Amino acid sequence: MGKNNYLANTWDAIKEVDLRPIRQEALSGVKIAIIGKEGSGRHMLATQMRKDPSRPYLQTDTPLLILNLTQSSQALDADLIIIIGNPSTFEKSNEQELANYFTNKGNKVIVLLHQITQSKKMIVTKPERTLGKKHNVWGSVEDTDFLQNKFASEIIKLIPDKLLGLGRYFPLFRVPIAIHLINDNCLTNASYALSTGLAETIAIFDIPIAVADSIILTKNQAYLAYKLGLMLGYSTRWQDYIAEFGSVLGGGFAWRQIARTLVGLVPIWGLIPKTAIAYAGTYVVGHAILEWYLTGKHLSRKQIQMLYSRAISRGRDVAGNLLRRVPRIKIPKLNRLRLPSKKRKALPEKTGMRKCPQCGKMSAVDAKYCQYCSFQFSRK
Repeated sequence: MGKNNYLANTWDAIKEVDLRPIRQEALSGVKIAIIGKEGSGRHMLATQMRKDPSRPYLQTDTPLLILNLTQSSQALDADLIIIIGNPSTFEKSNEQELANYFTNKGNKVIVLLHQITQSKKMIVTKPERTLGKKHNVWGSVEDTDFLQNKFASEIIKLIPDKLLGLGRYFPLFRVPIAIHLINDNCLTNASYALSTGLAETIAIFDIPIAVADSIILTKNQAYLAYKLGLMLGYSTRWQDYIAEFGSVLGGGFAWRQIARTLVGLVPIWGLIPKTAIAYAGTYVVGHAILEWYLTGKHLSRKQIQMLYSRAISRGRDVAGNLLRRVPRIKIPKLNRLRLPSKKRKALPEKTGMRKCPQCGKMSAVDAKYCQYCSFQFSRK
C-alpha cells in the first residue's frame, strides 16, 4: 500500500469517529478564579497566563475572575481556583482558610506562595512545613520559567480533563501541555506496540495484528496532531492538518514498518526495538508539530533524524521498563498420575489406615470393605 493511500485511509478512519467531544473540550475553555489581597501579584499572574513566552507579542483577552478575599464566594463554580499568598504568613492566614474551605467543597485549588524578587534574585522564604496541601507551589509570578515548569505542572495534574481548553485560551500553558500530551501519546503507542509484539510471537495472531498495528499507531499520532492544533489555538477542522502534517505522519509509518520487520525476524528480541521505534516515531511527530507552532517552519529531514536519534534511546529505556512490567504467566506443573503396578505393592501409610483381619492388607480407615478381599469391616 502506498504511503499516500495509507494516510488517506487513516484519515478516513478518523473521519468516521466522532471528534466533537475533543473539539468541545478545547472550545469550552476553563473558568479560572485568582484570589488574593491587593498587591499579592494576582493581576500580574493573570497577565502572564494570557501570554505565550514563545511569542510574547501575542496576548489573549480571555476572561478571568480576579477576586479579593471578600469576593471569594464568586469562585465556587470555577473549574480552577488559584489562591495567592505570602509564604511567610500563609499558615495562619485567611488565604489558608480559604484554601481549606474550597478544597473541602470539592473545588480544584492550587496555592501559589508568591515570592518577591529583587535584582532578579529570588528571596526564598519557604515555610518549614508543607502546609498539609498537595498542590502548593513556591515562586514568583514574574518568573516565566517557574510558571511554565512547576506551576504549570501542578495545574496539569489538577485538571487533566481540561487541558485542551486551558492551553487554547491561556497561552502560558501551551508548551507544558503540549509536552505532556506528546509524552502521554508516546507511552500509549509504545504500550500498544509492545502488546501487539507479544501477540505477534504467536503465529495465529501475526497477520491481523501486523496489518492493524500501523493503522492504530498512525491514527493515534493523527489524534495527537489534532489535539495539539486545538490546544495551540489553531483550526478546529481536522482536514486542515492533513496538508501540514501528512509527510510527518508518513515518516512515522516508515519507521513502524521497520519495527514490524524486526519482530518478524527475531520475535522476542524484536520487542524492544519495535516498542522503542513506536515511542520515538510518536515523539518526533509531536515535537515536529510543536516546532511548527513555535517557529512556523517544518523540520528538515536532517532535524527529524537528529530528533529521532535522541528519542530512540529514550524509547529503548521505556520499552525495557514496560517489558519488565509484563506479568509472567506461570504454568503449574501437572503431577503425573502413577498407576498402581502389579509387580509393586503400595506401602501403607502409618496413619489413616486399617488392617483387614481376613487378608491382612491395609485399607483406608473409613472404608466399609477391604479393597483387596472385599471383607466387610465392622462399624465402630
